[in-house]
Amino acid sequence: MATTGSYPLPRKVLVANRGEIAVRVIRACRDAGIATVAVYADQDREAQHVKLADEAFALSGIRAAETYLDAKKILEAARRSGADALHPGYGFLSEDAGFARSVTDSGVIWIGPPPAAIESLGDKVTARKIAQSVGAPLVPGTKDPVQGADEVEEFGAEHGYPIAIKAAFGGGGRGLRVARSADEVRDQYDSAVREAVAAFGRGECFVERFLDRPRHVETQCLADAHGNVVVVSTRDCSLQRRHQKLVEEAPAPFLSEDQLARLTESSKAILKEAGYVGAGTCEFLLGSDGTISFLEVNTRLQVEHPVTEEIAGVDLVREQLRIAAGEPLGYDSLPLRGHSIELRINGEDPASGFMPAPGTISELAWPSGPGVRVDSGVVAGDEISGAFDSMLAKIIVTGATREQAIARARRALRETSVAGVPTVLPFHASVLAHPDYVAADGEDSFRVHTTWIETDYADELAGLPSTRPAPPEPAQEAAPEQPATERVVVEVGGKRLEVVIPAGLGISQKKFGRGPSRRPLRRSGNRSGGGSSAGGDALPAPMQGTIVKFAVAEGDIVEVGQTVVVLEAMKMEQPLAAHKAGRVTAFSAEPGATVSAGTVICQIVDVEDGAAEGGEADVPMPPAP
Repeated sequence: MATTGSYPLPRKVLVANRGEIAVRVIRACRDAGIATVAVYADQDREAQHVKLADEAFALSGIRAAETYLDAKKILEAARRSGADALHPGYGFLSEDAGFARSVTDSGVIWIGPPPAAIESLGDKVTARKIAQSVGAPLVPGTKDPVQGADEVEEFGAEHGYPIAIKAAFGGGGRGLRVARSADEVRDQYDSAVREAVAAFGRGECFVERFLDRPRHVETQCLADAHGNVVVVSTRDCSLQRRHQKLVEEAPAPFLSEDQLARLTESSKAILKEAGYVGAGTCEFLLGSDGTISFLEVNTRLQVEHPVTEEIAGVDLVREQLRIAAGEPLGYDSLPLRGHSIELRINGEDPASGFMPAPGTISELAWPSGPGVRVDSGVVAGDEISGAFDSMLAKIIVTGATREQAIARARRALRETSVAGVPTVLPFHASVLAHPDYVAADGEDSFRVHTTWIETDYADELAGLPSTRPAPPEPAQEAAPEQPATERVVVEVGGKRLEVVIPAGLGISQKKFGRGPSRRPLRRSGNRSGGGSSAGGDALPAPMQGTIVKFAVAEGDIVEVGQTVVVLEAMKMEQPLAAHKAGRVTAFSAEPGATVSAGTVICQIVDVEDGAAEGGEADVPMPPAP
């Protein structure tokens, strides 16, 4: 058994997640001499986290709800594997208090905060009450979840617009909508509820006054079972699209000593009041006038945790393991050194409004060199599913100063190459050269805020080169030389095993979908990188996704750019706009149906009486949220 002092670490950890974070946790456990267990959806059978773990168990399903969100299946995998601890990663069930309680009730160590702390802080309404009780700064908001759009309108009438409608459970920008007028409330409320249910299984929402053009700053905290709370570092996460982060850095630049003290003191007070234990993040908005307002607590490890690790010289996952074992932190603060920037590499085309698109990674090259770290869960040949988050990897770049970190990040991007799926690489290259972000003249020239991409940067975003893959060229491949043996992955009772068999039996290709028999994703050339572009009367799905709702009825007349249908893909809602003016006809599917890229959803036919005008648009662009 691995030990740290007199506190024994877990013997075997089940990682209840996938992708990059599962790989990250598995590596930390291996460093600590701890065995690991992976779980996987059907399409993740060959994923990196599955291959790196000591054992792997199938969850027998495709969608998140039937795999990584199925608590019973995960608990059964923990039981069968003999794991004595479970790490939830981030997303999925990581902030589900009921799941955490079920884990501990089964006798398995939960590597996270106590269920009661998750309940009080994961519910944003209760978290606001805790923050208010300790004197943390807050903007006006509802005391309890609202019961419907009528209450949202009443709040807006009392406090003014814009207002934020936010999922009471969960985080990461899911289930967050901004209504800038009373006319937008009902659509934005319905959308927030739908996305919250899809991402977290619960749709309760609360409302608060929205600070226009604020920065997003946060504190990375650690708390042990002995009452010690440490703020390791601050971070700035203001570069977001649709309220989901794209670029993060530590420490948060251009904070005054008073602001830093307020953030630190408020964070410690909130976590102590909640009886928090583990790694967690307190998030705040910083208004352009210097106003600080508490936003929420993420009761888990954050995606952007590596930037804190780089400047503080600490492994936060290892600290989670120590805390779960009952060990005191042993320090009140950690010395910080340098500056670190994280670039999220998502499978999205920024030129098409960050439209995500599934596909197969045909080529992949990550950067290296001084100050560069890559946290990835994929390799060349991996298929990116539309059922899960679009993030492929994170590039973390550290320098002695912010200026050096930016320079190294530019160099790292030039060394990065991803083919087969669209990526946000052109966006990152553009931002790292933009004066609003670089802020060469100091604090007054740092103009990035949480809606900067959709507002100040909108023109440049539209001008970025598309990263859609080119349609594959048919080619005749020479038959490879047949090896003497081949390795085949099989499942025995749901447990993943690798078996060596004589070559030439055809088992790996015919039954397990490996080798040259794997079919590539069919593509055609549109700017979204996922399917056929709209042309003529047909309005096709630009990506694989699930139809959430139709914004119009059959027979309605629409204008160019008007939302016709809302798709859900990679855990985000994507409005699909009319590419021409006309009458909507011939719906081919109903809400709840899953459509593949290129599927024609409906037809938009010309209206002879001139009731609709406007002609065709070059590209269907989803409206800014």
